[in-house]
Amino acid sequence: MGSRTHKVTLNFSTMAQVDVPQGRNGKHKEIVLRVLSDLEKVPAGTALKIPLAELAESKEKVRSALNRAIHKTRRDVATASDEEYLYVWNKTR
Repeated sequence: MGSRTHKVTLNFSTMAQVDVPQGRNGKHKEIVLRVLSDLEKVPAGTALKIPLAELAESKEKVRSALNRAIHKTRRDVATASDEEYLYVWNKTR
């Protein structure tokens, strides 16, 4: 049997799998990492007070990104907000 090459028309371009970016490095990565880092350092009963004016995105988007990261690390964290701040704290058991 001879080897035949068929030209296949693709809808999208291709690249080597090893060159595909891995992980989610979204817009919120920096703020989420900073929040998680601070949560590891604060005592129980202490909430982080994050000014909404300093967030690059809406509090909803940051809260969603934080929620995804919290679930990945299996942490027990709560959030609240008002017109000026996003509050984040470790839940006590």
